[in-house]
Amino acid sequence: MDSELINTESALAVLLDQIVDIQSEQPYLYLDLEGNNLSRHGTLSLVTILVKPLGKVYLVDVTALGNSAFTTQGANGSSLQKILESPDIIKVFFDIRNDSDALYSLHGVRVEGIHDLQLMELASRHFSKKYVSGLARCIVRDSNLGFPETEEWVDIKEKGKRIFNQDYAAFDKRPIDPDLLRYCVQDVAFMPHLYDIYRARIYEGWLPDIWDETKRRVELSQTEGYNGQGQHMALGPSRWLDEGLFVWPAKVLEGEDDPYDY
Repeated sequence: MDSELINTESALAVLLDQIVDIQSEQPYLYLDLEGNNLSRHGTLSLVTILVKPLGKVYLVDVTALGNSAFTTQGANGSSLQKILESPDIIKVFFDIRNDSDALYSLHGVRVEGIHDLQLMELASRHFSKKYVSGLARCIVRDSNLGFPETEEWVDIKEKGKRIFNQDYAAFDKRPIDPDLLRYCVQDVAFMPHLYDIYRARIYEGWLPDIWDETKRRVELSQTEGYNGQGQHMALGPSRWLDEGLFVWPAKVLEGEDDPYDY
């Protein structure tokens, strides 16, 4: 997928104008963040944005731009902070928690309008919802990659992991290693396809619970005692395990088609 590194304010302003000019009722921004220990205790180095209608991935270089990555404005007054904080512009993340922690704690950004792809996958399951899945597992299991594509995906993933496992500050070094850039692009490249798959599997009655849990994740990430490391991060929402939440909605019980019968 075509990509571009955004490391000047002028290039960022052009991108911002392109984003806000898009008219779409469907989600069109898919994002992922990278950094050294991405959290309030680390750094936020890159904001990777797949703009679906443009068919292109943009990597906003926060290390190079600093806080101006979020405050720089386009011709119409838009900024990355305003876009991230807008409840009217849907942004799709995979597990918003630590991304939100870093955005809020390091740059004062309070995200809204978030669809959490990890929670969507969890809600779409037939099987246990006790543990959430990682993005890599979702891509391998659900994106229907052929063997050559899977090999290429694994190769890019492993090259990126080797770089930052050997050097935790790799995302903050400039120039950025091309293999790290490919690693970042790959993470968002499959998200639109996964979004469509999970959205099609989810019955409408579950959507309010997904959006409510997403908001709870964001609110929790902004609290003083938030801890984004540990085994608790692998657990699904505890209340989703209650039998009462996952009975069939009334429409199904009254005889409409089973939405999971496929």
